[in-house]
Amino acid sequence: MSAPKLRTDTPERAGLDREELRHLVRDFRILTTGRRPWAAGAVLAAGRGPVIAVEEASGWAVRYASYDPETDAGVELPPESRVPARVDTPFDLASLTKLFTAVAAVQQIERGTLGIDARVGAYLPEFTAAVTHGITVRELLTHTSGLRPELPLYDCADDEERLALLRAEPPIGVPGTYTYSDLNPLLLQHVLERITGRPLDVLIHDGITRPLGMTSTRFGPCPEAAATEDQRRPWAKADRGMLRGVVHDENAWALGGVAGHAGLFSTARDLAVFCRTLLAGGSHGPARILGPDFVELLLTPPGLGFAIDQKWFMGELAGRGAAGHTGFTGTSLVLDPATDTFVVLLANTVHPRRRPPDSRPRAEIATRVARAVRET
Repeated sequence: MSAPKLRTDTPERAGLDREELRHLVRDFRILTTGRRPWAAGAVLAAGRGPVIAVEEASGWAVRYASYDPETDAGVELPPESRVPARVDTPFDLASLTKLFTAVAAVQQIERGTLGIDARVGAYLPEFTAAVTHGITVRELLTHTSGLRPELPLYDCADDEERLALLRAEPPIGVPGTYTYSDLNPLLLQHVLERITGRPLDVLIHDGITRPLGMTSTRFGPCPEAAATEDQRRPWAKADRGMLRGVVHDENAWALGGVAGHAGLFSTARDLAVFCRTLLAGGSHGPARILGPDFVELLLTPPGLGFAIDQKWFMGELAGRGAAGHTGFTGTSLVLDPATDTFVVLLANTVHPRRRPPDSRPRAEIATRVARAVRET
């Protein structure tokens, strides 16, 4: 059964308060202003039901030529060389990639080719640590495997050495307890590629983005994307210079740009379609990427890949089953089944260099959306 396709319409048609959304846009634009803005550039998409009621861009997709550690400031490009953020500007999604890996995994669960409580070693017997410690697919999807947050794959000499590290890496935490780790979706990527015989980028394209018409969502390179960081040691883990159109995450870069935890680029509108599809039970127009029961499995606490009811970035949308994620580059999305609302915030907060993360603006934007919801 088809679901209505996403469209742009008025706040009233979306069941959202116009005045509250006016405040939302004002707050959003402040994020890219001042000498040290929260982000150089940002794009916002928010709505309810099949309606995008807000679609805004602010600031610069490319503002700086480099970062100057002596002044702790960005070296600004001449005005004529800067690139303004537009509503169709792609951004490096960073860890929002994990959501697509999770959906790809649940698609295989729905088809019966992957067992959610199966042991990873059943699919990857050469991953000796996973075999020894009985790590399961569910533990990978819920960050309860006990694996450490990351490994320095970017310092390895070649792919063979990177693979050897992953295969031998044992849990350092207690399995069953939550420890957020990029290694979980990396192992899941290997599982998916083994059982399907297809690389992750093909699985996501064929199973998610192509059927949904998400034509701006892909793994890099993405030359038209917003710039990220002047990536240099000691603040970064590699010396790569100012990045634009290539993945920011050093491990994803070392793995060739396609990784279970990072590497996708996308636009706010494409991600709004992704949100809307899940809110509609897995369908968008005539396309179906999951059945309703499997969307429910994906979004039932503690969530498979998705974080559930996290007030620190969801604000007042949290509390009744809201699901979403953040990305290190400044990205986030939240979808709330209780109110049928969604909010996508894409930003390049790491341009010209990374700072201690500050998710208060994400939470404040989500709260504005929550307060705009009209009772029906």
